[in-house]
Amino acid sequence: MVSQSQSQPAEHRPVYIVDGARTPFLKARGRPGPFTPVDLAVQCGRPLIMRNNLSPDVFDQVILGCVNVISEEMNPARVAALRLGMGEAMPAFTVQINCGSGMQSIDTAYKYIRDGGADLILAGGAEALSHSPLLLQQNAVNWLADFQRAKGIGSRLGSLTRFRPADFKPVIGLERGLTDPIVELNMGQTAEVIGQLFNVTRAQADEYAVSSHHRLARAQKEGWLENEVVPLISRDGKMYTSDDGVRPDSSVEHLSTLKPVFERPYGKVTAGNSSQITDGASWVILASEEAVKKYKLEPRAVIADSYWSALDPEIMGLAPVLSASELLKRGKFSLEDIDLWELNEAFATQVLACLAAWDDADFSRLALGRDEPYGRIDREKLNVDGGAVSLGHPVGTSGNRIVLHLINAMHRQGLKRGIATECIGGGQSGAMLIETL
Repeated sequence: MVSQSQSQPAEHRPVYIVDGARTPFLKARGRPGPFTPVDLAVQCGRPLIMRNNLSPDVFDQVILGCVNVISEEMNPARVAALRLGMGEAMPAFTVQINCGSGMQSIDTAYKYIRDGGADLILAGGAEALSHSPLLLQQNAVNWLADFQRAKGIGSRLGSLTRFRPADFKPVIGLERGLTDPIVELNMGQTAEVIGQLFNVTRAQADEYAVSSHHRLARAQKEGWLENEVVPLISRDGKMYTSDDGVRPDSSVEHLSTLKPVFERPYGKVTAGNSSQITDGASWVILASEEAVKKYKLEPRAVIADSYWSALDPEIMGLAPVLSASELLKRGKFSLEDIDLWELNEAFATQVLACLAAWDDADFSRLALGRDEPYGRIDREKLNVDGGAVSLGHPVGTSGNRIVLHLINAMHRQGLKRGIATECIGGGQSGAMLIETL
C-alpha cells in the first residue's frame, strides 16, 4: 500500500532559510485573473531579493514549482529569473509534483546546498489556476484534424456534415487535472473515501472550515502576515494587499446549508469546507553557511530533514501521515516534541482524517509499523493562522507557503521545531522538519 524507501541522511552541510515572501492569494472568479504565474513570481521575488540587499545575479540557480504552466511561459522559472534581472547565465528550472511542487523546489535546493553543489538558491512556487486552459473534447480534435486533411470541396463538404456543435463544448483543464487517471476519482472523491474510513462527520468538517476562516481573519487583523505578504499591482494599477477568499463571518449554520459537491446527497465535502481555487506565488531564499557569511545574511531557520512518501491514489489524503511520521521516527520525536504543524488543507475532511489516522491503532500497525499510535495532534499547534480552506490552494505554490508560514509562526510564538506537510494528487506527500534560529 505504501512506499517509503529513502534512507536516513548522512552528515552534510547545514542549509539555512534566510527569508521568504508570498503574494496575496487571489480567489479565481470565473475568468483569468490579472496575473500569470510568472507575473506573480516576479512581483513576489523582486522585493524579497531587494530587502536582503542581494544583487539578483549572485544566486547559483532558481527553482520554481508550477503545475498549470501556460503556453506563453514555458519553463516559468527561467522566464521569471530573466524578468527579475538575474542574468542570462542564471540556470533556472521548473519542478512539478502536483500539490507538492512548491515544497519540492525547496527540497531540491536544500539537497544541492547540503551536498555542496550550490551556496545560494531562490526556490519558490507560482500558480495561476484562474488561467487554467479550456480544452477541446477529443471528438472535436478528431473532426478538426479530418477537416484540415480534407482535399477538395467535396471532401470538405462531407466533413461539414459530420460537424456536431456539442462536440465543441470546452472542458476546463483544471477539472481533468484534478482527476486521478489510475483510480478515476477526483481529489474531492478521495477526500470522501478517507472521511468514510475514519468516520469524519459533515459537522466536523464544517466546524474545521469555520475555524480556518476565523484563524486567518485573526491573523490579518493582528498584522501577523504583514512581513510575509508582499502586495501585487496589476497592469491597470489596482493593488492587491491581502488574501481575498477569507470569510470572517463564516459559520457552521451557513456551511451546513451547502450541498455536497462530489457524493450527493450524503457526502461530506462541500465548496465551503474545501480549499479554494486561487492564484498566488511564494519564494524562499536558501543559503549555505558560506553564503550567509559572504553576503552578511541573517538566517531564520535551518532545514533539519525532509521526506517523501506514496500510497494508493484512492486514499491520497492520508499520505502526510506517512511522510511526517518518518520525520518523527528519524528524529526520535513524539507528537509533543513538535511545536507547530502546517498540514495543507486540501479538504477539511482530509485534514481530520489524517488526525484520526495518527491516533488509530490499526492504521499505525499496518501503515506505520508501530505497536502504538502516535496520538492526536493538538489543534492549537495545527494551522494556527488558517490554511487553504480559507486562503486558497494554488497547487504549485502551497507547499512553499506552508514552509514559509511555519517559520514565521514559530518565530512569532518563540518556538523551535515544526513540520510542514501536504497531500499530493496521485497518492504522494512531502514533509519538512524545520528548526528556527
